[in-house]
Amino acid sequence: MKRILVTGGLGFIGSHTVVELQNEGFEVVIIDDLSNTTISVLDNITEITGIKPEFHQIDVRIKSDIKTFFDNNKVDGIIHFAAFKAVGESIAKPLDYYENNLSSLIYILQEVRDRKLDNFIFSSSATVYGEPDSSPITENAPVKKAESVYGNTKKIGEEIIKDTSNAYGINTIALRYFNPIGAHPTAKIGELPLGVPANLIPFVTQTAAGIRKELSVFGDDYPTEDGTAIRDYIHVVDLAKAHIAALKRLINKNNKSSFEFFNIGTGKGTSVLEVIKAFEKVNDLKLNYKIVGRREGDVMTCYADTTIANKELNWKTEISLEEALKSAWKWQQKQSV
Repeated sequence: MKRILVTGGLGFIGSHTVVELQNEGFEVVIIDDLSNTTISVLDNITEITGIKPEFHQIDVRIKSDIKTFFDNNKVDGIIHFAAFKAVGESIAKPLDYYENNLSSLIYILQEVRDRKLDNFIFSSSATVYGEPDSSPITENAPVKKAESVYGNTKKIGEEIIKDTSNAYGINTIALRYFNPIGAHPTAKIGELPLGVPANLIPFVTQTAAGIRKELSVFGDDYPTEDGTAIRDYIHVVDLAKAHIAALKRLINKNNKSSFEFFNIGTGKGTSVLEVIKAFEKVNDLKLNYKIVGRREGDVMTCYADTTIANKELNWKTEISLEEALKSAWKWQQKQSV
């Protein structure tokens, strides 16, 4: 049984990926500092799978703690999620983002190099494409100047990984996510941001639940059909399964180069207002929202061409936007009980 380290494994995407790893028969060990999640997620993962993952509360910014972990643990692969991830916050707190997102990556890669480990998967982002020339975005689209500090940490992170892979022969894959949403069908795990949500869907569900007074739609003056920004919303379980496909690709040595990257989305763009209307329809409720000015760091249109990921990873999305929005509301209602 392959033993896989998941950093940030109690977070939104990390926890769903841990579940899918366990469902596929992998042994999982989690590192998380609990800065944007709670320890209860560990018990909820256990309830879903019947297996309690090994857990270490470690701040990945502390190099000595990372070294101690690897001194005491052998792993066959690493999925690195641990990072700060709010676009707006990253612009306000750039040094926090550069320290957290890049130093942790470097410290883990140093251990991978020194211990001759392999099979490293990086949680990247479509933000590396900046303001794209057009959508859908293929992997051949240019990586541009990032529109936010968060995006820049993903862009620089990929450069670090590529250089490391080339220098030391470590096999790596960067998965460029579009917009993960939804929750596990059991409603035992989902997106639970601490404080004010930075992403659209938890703000939608919290507004519907009465936790937030109203939802702000950032800009209705984009040159799109309804004036609002367009994104590619992928269910988090589909995204988690993409990590399993990528991990198996590396373990089975099916990768075509030491550093690969794939767009992970649905291939369909949906505007903010379309998301709001779909949420209202599938959950039979009305949302209180208002139009405000554009948000710094946001791009107009960003959705994936998933042709390469579908073919190379033998993976594709299976869950609709409507199902994702229903699962997100089911999760939110459970938190409100």
